[in-house]
Amino acid sequence: MHRTLTVLGEVFPLATPFRISRGVKTAAEVVTVTIAQGDVIGRGECVPYPRYGESVDSSIAAIERLRPALESGMGRQELLDALSAGAARNAVDCALWDLELKLAGSDIAAATGIARPLRPLATAMTVGLDTPDAMERAAAVLSQVPLIKVKVDRGEPAAQLRAVRAAAPQPRMIVDPNESWTMAEVSDLQGLMRELRIDLLEQPLPAHEDAELGGFKSAIPIAADESIHVAADLDGLPDGYRVVNIKLDKAGGLTAALGLAAAARARGLEVMTGCMICSSLSIAPAWAVAAGSAFVDLDGPLWLSADRDGGVTGDNGHLLPPRPGFWGGI
Repeated sequence: MHRTLTVLGEVFPLATPFRISRGVKTAAEVVTVTIAQGDVIGRGECVPYPRYGESVDSSIAAIERLRPALESGMGRQELLDALSAGAARNAVDCALWDLELKLAGSDIAAATGIARPLRPLATAMTVGLDTPDAMERAAAVLSQVPLIKVKVDRGEPAAQLRAVRAAAPQPRMIVDPNESWTMAEVSDLQGLMRELRIDLLEQPLPAHEDAELGGFKSAIPIAADESIHVAADLDGLPDGYRVVNIKLDKAGGLTAALGLAAAARARGLEVMTGCMICSSLSIAPAWAVAAGSAFVDLDGPLWLSADRDGGVTGDNGHLLPPRPGFWGGI
């Protein structure tokens, strides 16, 4: 068996800036992996995240170190031992899934038990961090979607959330401070979140301060994001969390993400499927996890000025599957 590995960095400009508590993004910087065996090509993508010490260059270097093994036939289970969880492993794992399914004449639905044909997903549509007035205007455009995700920080979260809810009274709502709150703010804003009918609070505290959530009885579910990467992390997760946000870039691929989802559900936790700002090549594999998730946040490609051909599309807060043949045999 001989395979050919190709690894490259690509940049996808955003249509509008994406603001969170850590800063502003104007482009999605991704690493694209292709693994060819004869005429069959598997593709995968990752988004290296500086929060975890990753970059495009470091991810490419990590993948290149595996070139001999990958071109000689390394499989997904061997990959789990050869590369640690993170963006680089995700791109390779998803490329191997795509290749394996195509070689077998199968598809991701058959392999993972999700429904075929793929059904549209109600995905969170993000209102980026801004002034309350600007966030109100952004929310007004999304007033008819099923789910909104609101990015906040420590500045004026109450005013921002009130503004968004005034403009969009109907959608379910996720609040995401991206680790910027203190425990005092989590506690003090409980009444407001009940009043505004918030459905989920995502990673309010820095991951290293998680212990403060131990024993905390929140009025609404709290989701772990930066605090949970792989199934082994569940042992250290405080009981204040009731939801885990699974991202393939954190878990290091679809293989590990499916394992994390199963382990989380076995502990009585609900699953959210999230993503980085990315192209549709990151989203197609995540569909296998998202299809059974309580919350879906896969609007990453909808921020791009131009996506990959044949990728996912948005329709008023619903994510429509990619065109047949885009990834995973679907």
